[in-house]
Amino acid sequence: MSADTIISRSMREIPKCVAAGVVDMETGMLLSVKTIESHPQEVLDLVAAATRDMFEGDNVVTIERLFKRIRGVQHSDEHYFRQIVVMSRNLIHFFSRLENEESVVMVAVCRADANLGLILAKGRMIAKSENL
Repeated sequence: MSADTIISRSMREIPKCVAAGVVDMETGMLLSVKTIESHPQEVLDLVAAATRDMFEGDNVVTIERLFKRIRGVQHSDEHYFRQIVVMSRNLIHFFSRLENEESVVMVAVCRADANLGLILAKGRMIAKSENL
């Protein structure tokens, strides 16, 4: 599969999706993006950097290590946080690590009046079945 496949499925299957992207966590780079409106590249780059910070920023990594230690998890490279939902005034932002490729996060941005349960269900289904 490809980043473009993830994006086209997200735009087609996730309710009221207005933008989708794929971010490489190792580099913090946006691998691919599609939006119904145009945005300056600077804004898109900042979204990619913010996605990386949300999933792998210093404090997040520290929390993950602490949770693993408390739960007795040893020698696991698996990340603790899988999905993040951000609600803004006009939009719902869904972020999810790909199940088979933890170093990649898909992003779907939907209108605020979309059904949150469907966004989660469809987004999780895509994140579980796709890889790069």
